[in-house]
Amino acid sequence: MQGWLIRWFCNILAIVLTAYIIPGFELTVWGAIVGSVFLGVINAIIRPLLLILTLPLNILSLGLFTFIINGFMLYITSATIKGFTIHGFWWAVLSAILISIISFVISYFVEDKMFNIR
Repeated sequence: MQGWLIRWFCNILAIVLTAYIIPGFELTVWGAIVGSVFLGVINAIIRPLLLILTLPLNILSLGLFTFIINGFMLYITSATIKGFTIHGFWWAVLSAILISIISFVISYFVEDKMFNIR
């Protein structure tokens, strides 16, 4: 359970840092918290279905279409959660790429006790 909370906090931190860097991404504190929960839920439910449905496009683009899907997930979150505002689809794609990079870097340095991964 502790590892889950650490990863959730890291994702919130990645979202906040991305909103600070990307001019088309506006965020409130509450929007970051609720948005990260909502983003996690739709990434667990909707994203796998979209990845299967768009598998031919993903294969043809050598996996680059995954960035578009990640941006779409972020755009859905923006359309649903108040205080989590992205001004345009391409800002969402750029934000999704940056969130992924920041989250990867942060989680690389945070030890996850649940799986003993460093």
